[in-house]
Amino acid sequence: MGNIQIITDSMTDIPKELQIRYGIKVIPLTIIFGDSSYLDGVEIEAEEFYIRLSKTDILPQTSQVSPLQFQKAFEQALEDGKQVLCINASSRASGTHQSATIAKDTIGSDDIQVVDTLGLCMGAGLTVIETARFIETGRSLNEATEFARNYSKDIKHIFTVDTVSYLKKGGRIAPGKALVANILNIKPILTVNNGLVEPLDKVRGSKKVINKMISLAQLSSADMKGKTIAIAHANDKDRAEELRKKMMEIMEPKEIIMSHIGCTIGTHTGPGTLAILFHE
Repeated sequence: MGNIQIITDSMTDIPKELQIRYGIKVIPLTIIFGDSSYLDGVEIEAEEFYIRLSKTDILPQTSQVSPLQFQKAFEQALEDGKQVLCINASSRASGTHQSATIAKDTIGSDDIQVVDTLGLCMGAGLTVIETARFIETGRSLNEATEFARNYSKDIKHIFTVDTVSYLKKGGRIAPGKALVANILNIKPILTVNNGLVEPLDKVRGSKKVINKMISLAQLSSADMKGKTIAIAHANDKDRAEELRKKMMEIMEPKEIIMSHIGCTIGTHTGPGTLAILFHE
């Protein structure tokens, strides 16, 4: 990545191979299962996490990245002779971005910039990846920061959950609404607006979900030909692959990045979550 070190948090769910390809440093949030705690994606991987999640009635807790964790990462990059661009998932979903800002202010260096994408999962991850590609064209820290801020404003999230019970446990949906959704087999389709999850649409039954998500994506962006799209899933490779094939056929994008939804986002959405993320 030349002279700029991109740092992000584990809520961005960037695939490991792209972290390596672009030299992106990911600082993990902490997942707390009862008396045990694990660093997201470091001490517990998504596959194991979802198995454990499905076997427990207790919703795990998530703990934001601390200012000290960011401070150490920033100082290490500066010591290595690099400038720092820290791009985080939504500040309205976690205090992690605030921790990064505190770390920047503590160090007090103009060689550190911090960006709040107001996105979640690969909605934020796409901004990180495209900014890394932008930096590869020889851009300065200020240019890259401006690019990340502008790019993140036009990211669209369209996602569904297999069950609303995790949203209910996390207080993101009222118990009454969750009960009705379960009884009628209603699958909500959700989005992220200004950093927070909001309802977008709904369908009855799992079979209609994928086509509905694609039609909503088409309404949002008239032309995705030649663009980059991300598809993210929580332990549901088959449906993610079905969605990928249909998106390739209908939208003809340049590429589709496949991502596994990590432990932090997965705590609130549960296994079976499926998402389309793209730049409008």
